[in-house]
Amino acid sequence: MDFVDWRKSSDKMKIGQEQAEESAGPKRRGKNFAHYIEEQIYEAQVRGDFSNLPGEGKPLQLDDDSAAGDMALSYHVLKSHGFAPAEIELAKEIRTEMARAEKKLAKVMHQSKALRTRRVPPFPSEKRSFNIIAGNAAAEYEKTLRGLNRKIMTLNLSTPTAMHQKFIEVEKHMQDFWAACPLFEDVTTPS
Repeated sequence: MDFVDWRKSSDKMKIGQEQAEESAGPKRRGKNFAHYIEEQIYEAQVRGDFSNLPGEGKPLQLDDDSAAGDMALSYHVLKSHGFAPAEIELAKEIRTEMARAEKKLAKVMHQSKALRTRRVPPFPSEKRSFNIIAGNAAAEYEKTLRGLNRKIMTLNLSTPTAMHQKFIEVEKHMQDFWAACPLFEDVTTPS
């Protein structure tokens, strides 16, 4: 608060009040450069300098591949044509193959559960048929898992450690499958 001399005339006091009102406006002088920049941006917003700019209200296009270094142009071309770098495509392929193999196994497990929980016990021909289907599915599943481990090794050798994937424990997965879907016992072969 400023000292006001009562002896001054009222005209001089009005001029002093106008100056005080001007200084009390949106000016927010700060202590460092960032505050000065914020003040400039605020004043431009008040003036309406940012109104009707192209792209107003839309998300920014932040396609910055500066971290890619020499590969930035090639990544941009791949991305614009709907492709990804080889290591990303390989990781996606591993995920889809694993999901496909799990889906096939779930189908066999469902068949096992349906045969075991129905009211009428399964016939010997159904037991034999299921044992053959389960054996083939298990062999195919194991082969798929070993192939996926080879792809995971290729991926881990060609990518940074942040993108590495764990190897699949094939024996553990096979034990889990046989525990969830055991073969039928006492299947007699037709003579």
